[in-house]
Amino acid sequence: MTRVERVREQLRLYEHPLLDFSAEPSGEGVELLIHFKDAAVKVHTYSAMLHPRDLDHPTFEWVFQRMLYDCLHDYFVEMFIRTPQDQKERQRRERTGD
Repeated sequence: MTRVERVREQLRLYEHPLLDFSAEPSGEGVELLIHFKDAAVKVHTYSAMLHPRDLDHPTFEWVFQRMLYDCLHDYFVEMFIRTPQDQKERQRRERTGD
């Protein structure tokens, strides 16, 4: 079984109401893609590279789950369209005229 087939096999074990998952070969690694199901919501597709050392790890299933959950966390954080830090930056710009 190739590395990408191994990742796709793992992805079939996961189902999410908001997200779809896919995997594509990328050199010796695999690119994990996370797509938002609702095309009306304009958000990017999340992409993460899975490296050979992780793909070949003896406990790959657990390593993969940890990586997938880390990617989900990052993806949802990247979806914010406003944060308190953004507001502070906007206020600073308004004060300084930048």
